[in-house]
Amino acid sequence: MFDLSTRDIKFLQGVGPQRAAILNKELHIYSFRDLLYYFPYKYVDRSRLYYISEINGNMPYIQLRGKVLSFETFGEGRQRRLVAHFSDGTGVVDLVWFQGLKFVMGKYNTTEEYVVFGKPTVFNGRINIAHPDIDPAEELTLSAMGMQPYYNTTEKMKRSNLTSQMIQKLMKHLFVALEKEEIAETMSENLIRKYSLVSLPEALHQIHFPQNADMLRKAQYRLKFEELFYIQLNILRYTKERRSRFRGLMFEHVGEKFNTFYSQYLPFALTGAQKRVIKEMRRDMGSGRQMNRLLQGDVGSGKTLVALMTMLIALDNGFQACMMAPTEILATQHHETICKFLNGMDVRVELLTGSVKGKRREKILKDLLTGDVHILIGTHAVIEDTVNFSSLGLVVVDEQHRFGVAQRAKLWAKNTCPPHVLVMTATPIPRTLAMTLYGDLDVSVIDELPPGRKPIQTVHQFDNRRASMYAFIRKQIQEGRQAYIVYPLIQESEKMDIKNLEEGYLHICEEFPEYKVSKVHGKMKPAEKDAEMQRFLANKTQIMVATTVIEVGVNVPNASVMVIENAERFGLSQLHQLRGRVGRGADQSYCILVTGYKLSEDTRKRIQIMVDTNDGFEIAEADLKLRGPGDLEGTQQSGVAFDLKIADIAKDGQLLQYVREIAERMLEEDPQGIKPEYAVVWQQLKEMRKRNVNWSVIS
Repeated sequence: MFDLSTRDIKFLQGVGPQRAAILNKELHIYSFRDLLYYFPYKYVDRSRLYYISEINGNMPYIQLRGKVLSFETFGEGRQRRLVAHFSDGTGVVDLVWFQGLKFVMGKYNTTEEYVVFGKPTVFNGRINIAHPDIDPAEELTLSAMGMQPYYNTTEKMKRSNLTSQMIQKLMKHLFVALEKEEIAETMSENLIRKYSLVSLPEALHQIHFPQNADMLRKAQYRLKFEELFYIQLNILRYTKERRSRFRGLMFEHVGEKFNTFYSQYLPFALTGAQKRVIKEMRRDMGSGRQMNRLLQGDVGSGKTLVALMTMLIALDNGFQACMMAPTEILATQHHETICKFLNGMDVRVELLTGSVKGKRREKILKDLLTGDVHILIGTHAVIEDTVNFSSLGLVVVDEQHRFGVAQRAKLWAKNTCPPHVLVMTATPIPRTLAMTLYGDLDVSVIDELPPGRKPIQTVHQFDNRRASMYAFIRKQIQEGRQAYIVYPLIQESEKMDIKNLEEGYLHICEEFPEYKVSKVHGKMKPAEKDAEMQRFLANKTQIMVATTVIEVGVNVPNASVMVIENAERFGLSQLHQLRGRVGRGADQSYCILVTGYKLSEDTRKRIQIMVDTNDGFEIAEADLKLRGPGDLEGTQQSGVAFDLKIADIAKDGQLLQYVREIAERMLEEDPQGIKPEYAVVWQQLKEMRKRNVNWSVIS
């Protein structure tokens, strides 16, 4: 038995150094194992042969058996094409090539029988199949095996003849090379038996060369089961180890600061959801184990207030608290909000960002060490080595997907006993995704909006109806409200025909000469951006033209209209985040999604979902199904990018839940990892950790 991961791909028959270099760069395939686990993205059933008399131009892929009657060439130079008249005795179709004409003429003849595979279309009243797959009928193995796999390839690969068919050929060579070797099983026998799984060697063979649809399903199930099982086992074991290693600070009581705030300073009654979440956190922090909790709550649901009350519990137990936000705007806003909440209380709150310099910075750092600063709010500046605390007891991380794992870990290390951790996000995360992205965090959800908030009304408008839209915006401003207009780009892009911010800003200034207009985008200096934001907040400007920089961290209760230009260019979660910038006061607010007429089916669905619901979790579930986890905002920045080979978090949610329960039961049976019947599983987990499998583990 040899280790497939140590066999260099260049030594496989048909590869060599040049192709190996392309496979390395384009697909990250370096070894025999990498190729073996490069799975097809689709399959076409080639078990049926059609007669030419049966087919028409509206059919999907079809397969024919017959002979070439004759070849003809048409046109000159680049317009030149080769046509082979192909017949099976029931009719004639034209096989057409626009490239590789000399190769085709040299390879095929009019005496042999072939099996032709491709998509029929109609041109000039005749059925054509462009660039078909052709195999000699006597040599053909594809139709015998039934299902033809298709592998994703890049343009660069195709230029070097590394097509899907060539990958399939290399896969055949790989399985020939493996005939003398045994592929090691990666699941224990009792699990294979108990959960009716096919063996790993069988699953790998059937995934690349399926005998039929049933065998393909069994192979896919086995490989998905294993992939999700090890992710969940890794997360659960990691959580168990962390909890046994870190006892956590004991916050034994809720004291004067919390009670004073609750009875005298609370600006409005807490919702039932806020009370429930605070209780969950009090229980965690008083349990003697480190709290590691994710707080999910839609935009405007009152997460900041919950975080503040949790920080006051830390203060009551003699500890400091720290809150980290991804941008200076958001950190400043949190500082202002919390200072406003605590106005009159004996709690010192300081702000630390890149802009805080000189003596002011020195004073904050000195007072943090003495414990005179109770709550520190800041950007990533708070994780610098020069920032040290007297006794850090609680860390709150807002919009955590903007921070990498290593950045957060620096905060945990600022106390000998790791502080309690509260991670907050306004991006609702579907349950299946949360189990993988945040599998080791306990999850709390604020699923109620504060009383008095009205649901935002969302409408879809085509861009040729601007006059009525502008009249509506003008009416809202006349009533004392303000409006956002968001564009996807800052400057014109030749490749994309979309409205850009610079043009849009000039257009809005002309359209609304009687009002002041702000402009904000990501390329502005922080001070300029802040100045524009402050002008809008103070109602010195009535319209803000912006890019998605305003998605997080702008709280203007007076703004009641959000116009999103080219809404088709945004994902659902991003549209939902942008919509959440309005509806923060007691007035009715509106979101207008502006698009052109030409929209894909997926885009129409996305827009309709936004119009139909304000529920962030419903939107996140839909986004996951429409776009897949890799595209969801946050999964790439979080340091936990997905590396799934075959499972799909959106489609395999039930299987994910099922394997998590199996992994939990196994951990209960064998907490020390010493039972012989699970030896294969623990060894495999060890090997996967060695290979640095890119798993989603937080903190």
